Amino acid sequence: MTGLRYVYAVCRPFGTPLQSQLTGVGGAPPALLRHHGLVAVVSQVPAADFSEEALKAHLEDLDWLAATARAHQGVIDALTTVTTPLPLRLATVFRDDSGVRVMIEAREEDFGRVLDRLEGRVEWGVKVYLEAEPAEPAPAAQPASGRDYLRRRRESTHASEERWQRAEAFARSLHERLSRLAEDSRLHAPQTSALSAEPGRNVLNAAYLVPRAHSEEFVELVDRTKDETSGIRVELTGPWAAYSFTGEATP
Repeated sequence: MTGLRYVYAVCRPFGTPLQSQLTGVGGAPPALLRHHGLVAVVSQVPAADFSEEALKAHLEDLDWLAATARAHQGVIDALTTVTTPLPLRLATVFRDDSGVRVMIEAREEDFGRVLDRLEGRVEWGVKVYLEAEPAEPAPAAQPASGRDYLRRRRESTHASEERWQRAEAFARSLHERLSRLAEDSRLHAPQTSALSAEPGRNVLNAAYLVPRAHSEEFVELVDRTKDETSGIRVELTGPWAAYSFTGEATP
């Protein structure tokens, strides 16, 4: 194998082959590099795109980053169907196989500890959104006075605060219920609508580490909550490789 080595994940040896048509970053098929009882999932990438200088330039190219992240995630998703991967951060690149082996040896103890903890477990993501307030009907008449205008403003503000407090209470309750089914959880910062492109205000943005055997029960619990409170939307994603519980940066 020539070219630089792009590393997607580290895992224990596994017997089930990956999909024959699976391709990774740059269209290259992933390969398995075994070392010291661990397996690095790697593919060849050109230095023209993944040398240190080239990566610095590409980090400013959002389209390139998105395409690379999709290809990276495609390999991780395929691995998740056959084993428990420990995903590495986006654009983890080494000069050659020897560099990958040195990395494995340097982090072997940590890799083994995390893989033991993640074995047989997946990550589920849950987000709670407070839907946008319905448009208020036009007032039947203009305020009779400045005092009347201020009263209407106070009533509108009070109603908005009550909706937000209700959404926060729902999110806290849901997180507590889901945490009882999960082995671990992570509360991420709420996403802004500008970044997520999702309507409404993000109240809860959480990840849960769930044994595969309990995933059906976890999904059913989320589904039962979706209609509990009007004006609140619950979104479930997964199952994913356990990005939030590996100590590695997500792509």
